[in-house]
Amino acid sequence: MSVFKDKKILVAITAGIAAYKTTFLIRLLIKEGAEVKVILTPDATAFVSPLTLSTLSKNTIAYEFNKADGTWNNHVEYGLWADIMLIAPLTARTLSSMATGYCDNLVLGTYLSAKCPVIVAPAMDLDMYQHPTTQRNLELIQTYGNIIIPATSGELASGLSGQGRMEEPENIVEFLRAYLSSSLKLQGKKLLISAGPTYESIDPVRFIGNHSSGKMGFELAKAASNMGAEVILVSGPSSQSVEGFPIQRIDVTSALEMLDAMQNNFDESDVVIMSAAVSDYRPQDIADQKIKKDLDEMTIKLVKNPDILHTLGHIKRKKFIVGFALETQNAIENAKSKLKRKNVDLIVLNTLEDAEAGFGKDTNKVTFITQEDQPQQFAAKSKEGVAKDILNYIAEKIN
Repeated sequence: MSVFKDKKILVAITAGIAAYKTTFLIRLLIKEGAEVKVILTPDATAFVSPLTLSTLSKNTIAYEFNKADGTWNNHVEYGLWADIMLIAPLTARTLSSMATGYCDNLVLGTYLSAKCPVIVAPAMDLDMYQHPTTQRNLELIQTYGNIIIPATSGELASGLSGQGRMEEPENIVEFLRAYLSSSLKLQGKKLLISAGPTYESIDPVRFIGNHSSGKMGFELAKAASNMGAEVILVSGPSSQSVEGFPIQRIDVTSALEMLDAMQNNFDESDVVIMSAAVSDYRPQDIADQKIKKDLDEMTIKLVKNPDILHTLGHIKRKKFIVGFALETQNAIENAKSKLKRKNVDLIVLNTLEDAEAGFGKDTNKVTFITQEDQPQQFAAKSKEGVAKDILNYIAEKIN
């Protein structure tokens, strides 16, 4: 499978003659399986047609903050959407603005908002490229974490010959391929992940459950897939989706069904992440027909559900196992106790005491609890970001 499969690449084009090369670049990226969106600086539209770019990318093109209908092109959304932002060509003017934080167009606004890696392909005339200011700015933006595809030598638009040509589209694609391959830290690994709540039937229409949305487990599955892993996702009832990702999804309802699915796929897995919020108890007896509300009171006898994490932790077989703990008091102590009792490698602790954590929310604030390290607390961030932190930790340990 191509490393570009389902990757979201935002191509940002600035006003250089090399902009014409981006038409070939976009075609190559889409052929590799990437989803491509394109934004431009206003002056770049003189070098390459937005209509051409829209046709090739199969997406709307943006080059102004404001749309014709009076709404705006949300630079923040572009920055959040992308897995990679590629600025090609990168002109001296845009480079200078990136180095200083100056923002006067959609490309620069998106760059300053981007949460993804930013890769740039400079293109300018020989003397401009060699100028000390340009070289200093290139060094400076690298200290910000940006990645540079160096300009190559050859004939330039001015008629001079030397370093300053934007790298050829085929070579840019190969550069991105190598970059993505190096980020596939879980390539060749198989992850078994549980997500969502479980529902325990009382009768054919009623159940005992909890408020888990499954968001955390689904973000883990997506992120693991993006890091090259083969993923089996065992999900309780959830409206979350994994469309577009090569993930095998197994839908279950009850804790007993989830236990069966996890045990059936345990042996072939390298990593097991138990992020589901499994019901602790289930009704001892399930009514065959809907219970009528004839009585003022009703007693339901509950029996304990199996502890799935404990069960898997004690047939560990050298697998890396992760559990979650949602605590309301004595959080660290309780999580450490759970780590030992369940015989797992990592407990991801979150607490309802944090306003940014809990069921159904888009953010989470977690602490990693392990046997060998001090508790590692993370700032609140999106569940997508939390998923990446967890998987990067796992990759470091198992590799």
